[in-house]
Amino acid sequence: MRTVALFGRPLQRRHSVVMHNAAFEAAGVDARYELREVDEAGLAEQIAEARRGRWMGFQITAPYKLLVMDLLDEIEPDARRIGAVNSVAAEPDGRLIGFNTDALGFMAGVTDCLDGGVEGRSVVVAGSGGVGHAAVYGLAAAGAGRLTVLDLDVAMPRRLADDLGDAATIEALALDDPRVRDRLAEADLFVNATSVGMLSPGPVVDVELIDPSAAVFDVVYTPAETELVRRARARGMRAANGDRMLVAQAAAAWCRWTGLPDPAETMRRAVAPLLAEGGPQR
Repeated sequence: MRTVALFGRPLQRRHSVVMHNAAFEAAGVDARYELREVDEAGLAEQIAEARRGRWMGFQITAPYKLLVMDLLDEIEPDARRIGAVNSVAAEPDGRLIGFNTDALGFMAGVTDCLDGGVEGRSVVVAGSGGVGHAAVYGLAAAGAGRLTVLDLDVAMPRRLADDLGDAATIEALALDDPRVRDRLAEADLFVNATSVGMLSPGPVVDVELIDPSAAVFDVVYTPAETELVRRARARGMRAANGDRMLVAQAAAAWCRWTGLPDPAETMRRAVAPLLAEGGPQR
């Protein structure tokens, strides 16, 4: 049996295990996806094991998406631009190649709530961490028009704007900047790329400030309806949570490891009971 694992700390999320193992079983692949909670020293040991054993690859979550990059043999260009690796392919010769499926998964999710694509659209993104960086990269690559990135500390979105400045013009604002009100009123799409709604209550911005014709996308997938999504839908707005992003990014990694067709539908059916449970999980 071949091995795939998720490395991180803490690890309480069963979603990846359920999705990947359902797909392995449905496709007849003799492999098993596991959760392995590790500290920094343990991460290096696990990666050394992945070079030697019957590994297909592995995934990485907080707090190691940046740290792991120094432990790999190659980082693909998209992951380098995003500044984080969340998936790794183990080559037959023991080489480990890092890639990132966050941007791909994010864009798959956005299509659920934004009619006609993002090209030329005005987008406001709250959050400039790992997921926010991937979201902005995906939006820039898809040709979004005005891109505004918000965070508590404006230094963080400014760094993101510097990193991706050759791909798009990105405006960095603090969440309490008075200009945020105007940007929300002008937006075609608002994205929550923070953990607000999952790890802390309430929407990250006042939904009433967003143009009612705009769409809202929340990367949070549990609970199934965050306060942001609930309030947006109550106003008649198009809104979606991160469940399709979750499945799409998992399926992309699975396809890379196996070379087999997209198992997204199998994964979606398998994870549906967990998503329906709601409650904050990592």
